[in-house]
Amino acid sequence: MSDKGTHPIIVKRSINAPAAHHGGAWKLAYADFMTAMMAFFLLMWLLGSVNHNELAGIAQYFRTPLKVAIMGGKRAADSAGVIDGGGPDMTRTQGQIAHGANPPPPTRSAASGQRNEAEQLRRLKARLLQAIESNPALNQFRKQLLIDITKEGLRIQIVDTQNRPMFANGSARVEPYMRDILHEIGKALNDVPNRISLSGHTDATRYATGDKDYSNWELSADRANASRRELIAGGMDADKVVRVQGLASTLNLDKENPADPINRRISIIVLNHQAEAALERENDAATVDAPDQKGAAQSAVQAAARAADTAAVPKR
Repeated sequence: MSDKGTHPIIVKRSINAPAAHHGGAWKLAYADFMTAMMAFFLLMWLLGSVNHNELAGIAQYFRTPLKVAIMGGKRAADSAGVIDGGGPDMTRTQGQIAHGANPPPPTRSAASGQRNEAEQLRRLKARLLQAIESNPALNQFRKQLLIDITKEGLRIQIVDTQNRPMFANGSARVEPYMRDILHEIGKALNDVPNRISLSGHTDATRYATGDKDYSNWELSADRANASRRELIAGGMDADKVVRVQGLASTLNLDKENPADPINRRISIIVLNHQAEAALERENDAATVDAPDQKGAAQSAVQAAARAADTAAVPKR
């Protein structure tokens, strides 16, 4: 049989090749970028919603060495919280502030409290002025009363005059009119919860014995303490007094004439919370440093005693 009439049989088979790559990897990169941006903005929102004390506590946590954080250090026992310096509750503003650091800016609630306190002190000032104006016995001494608002609080100064001294000459015996003024002030001070500070001032005239014996320092302190007793006798709570000091003639009202009678005065300051907190911080700092100083003193005494014993042993 001839092969001339035959044709080759061609079988075509289709091959399913994979589709070409369309570059969809950018979607994964974009998703990662959006996730990172969301985390970043979430972090910014969290940092903006916490107060200064919480941020300081977090920063202190990361600055504290691991061994100190685990074993405890000088300030590790100051707080029972997880983060050193943050206080027991991180949702509150209480916390430890490093010694010598600038105080944090007041929060909204703290600023509102300061405004309320300032308003209370202004009302107290108005009430004192009204009480003096309505009392004929006190109104005649109006020029001897200086009442103003300072950064520490409400300051009430009772100044002396040449013809109307507050105390007997050279002593801390309170004159009757001065006693009436202090009694009236003492009753009014109980209307506010603030504590007070008293300071005694004299003029520059010295005693004949100078500062060796009884001097203006003792006189100013005694007059301040006598004023404290009269305030309490007028009805003021004794626990409101936080400081009594004598400043002699170091802070004169009339600096050009140190011997002017106006420099003899009693200064009563109704402390605001900031001034009172500053006094408490000073006391806390002294309390913390006292054990260290006591230990150093004891070590010095023991070293001196050993040196004395060594020197007393005769040489052989």
